[in-house]
Amino acid sequence: MDLYHQTGQTYNSTRTADPLITKRLSALTGNKKDDKILDVGCGTGNYTLELSASGLQMYGTDPSDQMLKIAAENGSSVVWKKGYAEHIDFPDATFDGAIATLTIHHWIDLAKALKELYRVLKPGSDLVIFTSTSEQMRNYWLHHYFPKMMSAAMNQMPSFSKIWEYGTDAGFEITKTEKYFVATDLEDLFLYAGKRKPEMYLDPEIRKGISSFSDLAQADEISSGLELLERDLKSQKINIVRDRFDDRMGDYLFIVLSKTNEF
Repeated sequence: MDLYHQTGQTYNSTRTADPLITKRLSALTGNKKDDKILDVGCGTGNYTLELSASGLQMYGTDPSDQMLKIAAENGSSVVWKKGYAEHIDFPDATFDGAIATLTIHHWIDLAKALKELYRVLKPGSDLVIFTSTSEQMRNYWLHHYFPKMMSAAMNQMPSFSKIWEYGTDAGFEITKTEKYFVATDLEDLFLYAGKRKPEMYLDPEIRKGISSFSDLAQADEISSGLELLERDLKSQKINIVRDRFDDRMGDYLFIVLSKTNEF
């Protein structure tokens, strides 16, 4: 399924690579110049290209023809290949590392995908996942305005326990987790990017680049939710709403899954 076929161009303009997230992805993979790194579910390749510019030999794979077309137009330094996380068209032990950025909720079969990633990684290398978990999403204040959409998004999002279970079943060891809290200067406008800037959600172009709004939300709920949000912004009641939600678990999570050395 070409999930972003209709919104690829908008996605590329609103979902630019965030410098801090890029820096953490680079640091957590622990890779060196010229290492081969796979970006699975690369979308339009924003993070792929940023990491390529740092000297890594990047490979991007995605099931969307539209996304890959935009990615290829934006940079020829990366090897782009159509594919699914569950079927990665590369030989065993090809890559020195891999990243999966805000994509695992779109995978058809998480357990199968993690086994496939384990297969294409070299022993001693890491897979770095950047995602929200269903546990974290319970604390998004967006529930107040878009409860049905958020329920659907949480149902789609794997829990941390599932990532742990399927990752260890595949052979990985989870060696690090790192909480991420949305910053006011965040440049990648994904679902909870408006945590501190709620007016962001009033922009239809931004909503088009967020899959929960573009694919999971019902039109009547978006309309009523935005109307309520706009009123709360004017009255500043939004501050009371936000204070009801606890973000101590973090807004998103970096998870490092290591393929231990095989002897």
